[in-house]
Amino acid sequence: MSDRSTRKWAVLVAVGISTFMSALDGSIVNTLLPLLGRSLGASVADVEWVVTVYLLVVSGLLLVAGRLGDLRGHKVIFLSGYAGFTLSSGLCGLAPTLGWLVAARALQALFASLLYATAPAILSASFPPAERGRALGLQAVMTYLGLAVGPPLGGFLSTHFGWASVFYVNLPIGTVGCWLAWRAVERDRPAVSRARFDIAGAVLFFVGLLTLLLALNKGHDWGWASLPICGLSVVAVVALGAFIAVERRVPEPMLDLALFRIPLFSGAVWTAMLTYVTIFAVLFLLPYYLAWRGHSPGTAGLLLMCQPLVMMATAPAAGTLSDRYGTRILVVAGLLFLAAGLGILSTLGAASPVRVAILGMVVVGFGVGLFVAPNNSQLLGAAPAHRRGIASGVLAASRNVGMVLGVGLAGAFYTTALANYGPDAVPVGISWTLRLMATLAFLAALVNWRLRQHPQAA
Repeated sequence: MSDRSTRKWAVLVAVGISTFMSALDGSIVNTLLPLLGRSLGASVADVEWVVTVYLLVVSGLLLVAGRLGDLRGHKVIFLSGYAGFTLSSGLCGLAPTLGWLVAARALQALFASLLYATAPAILSASFPPAERGRALGLQAVMTYLGLAVGPPLGGFLSTHFGWASVFYVNLPIGTVGCWLAWRAVERDRPAVSRARFDIAGAVLFFVGLLTLLLALNKGHDWGWASLPICGLSVVAVVALGAFIAVERRVPEPMLDLALFRIPLFSGAVWTAMLTYVTIFAVLFLLPYYLAWRGHSPGTAGLLLMCQPLVMMATAPAAGTLSDRYGTRILVVAGLLFLAAGLGILSTLGAASPVRVAILGMVVVGFGVGLFVAPNNSQLLGAAPAHRRGIASGVLAASRNVGMVLGVGLAGAFYTTALANYGPDAVPVGISWTLRLMATLAFLAALVNWRLRQHPQAA
């Protein structure tokens, strides 16, 4: 492709397909767990590892993948992730046992980390700064589309064609997207191609984040004070502390900690993590509330779709507006709407009409839709061009930590309320958790408003 204008939109389509495919895979597999347990003869606790191992591996490798993109070129790493994710999806579909499926999911997660960590950097390099927000907003649409389509598509495919078809659907999607990426994405020459890869830092970060996320993920099942959770927590603290010490000493660190001295970068990272904490706390708690009120799973699923649909409708406009008016106003406005929506949801009780839940989810979705693309643009614009791969990895890792932390916090509050309040636990747990989340979102808005607007890095 020779025309630069045509090429950048082809790049957006290729990245969008990868984003849609990975989001679809994440949301579609959750609907399969009961069927997988019956088909493979596995217990509920065992079959949960199909989801858990994916989350742990992809999160632990995001910084590694981002750094490899900076060192070896983003196109090479992105195409490797595309091809590997597509082929490993086929291996998942061929799984005769749960052990095979879990191993294939771990392999799938490895290649997914290559996609997640390089896609934003590729978009940032393909679009000028004045169009970066728009491109990231359209990419966000593909994420929300995959999340929204996944559950109903998974139900249809598994009912009519068996559970393996849910993984096979990635084969044609991934093949088309990989071919388009090979044609459209320009081969980049990394500015730091001769730098050595920081193996010690990569191992310490992987071990530290994996044990931290496993502790957060299993804390409410195994018990927060149980020996396994305490042991995992100690390993996480030691490994992450050692990682920081190593990164400060080595001449060519995997993660340049100086990035966190850039106010817009560090602010965007922490705010992204906080936002995903709140999103997944809502997604964890509301199904319990709707079931407690007597709604069927089908009805609850339809009600919960309104949040990603509003996010999908809002994100493109937010990205375009951030290109025109700057990121700060959109980020702050998004956080304020998020706080307001969480406040509405925190009022849900035994007699609340369902329209209150819908209103809260719509306001939360609008706030998140306003926030995501401008915040991502702010982060990538603040990072030096030769560090955008690792910056993308940090962004993706902060999202994943936020997801797990949101479920862990919500689960801890919910189980505490259940132990103390009995039948009234659901509204009490929701109120406690979402009032805290609303307060944090409001404080994040104040902090972001005070951040000085830095010129974006080209």
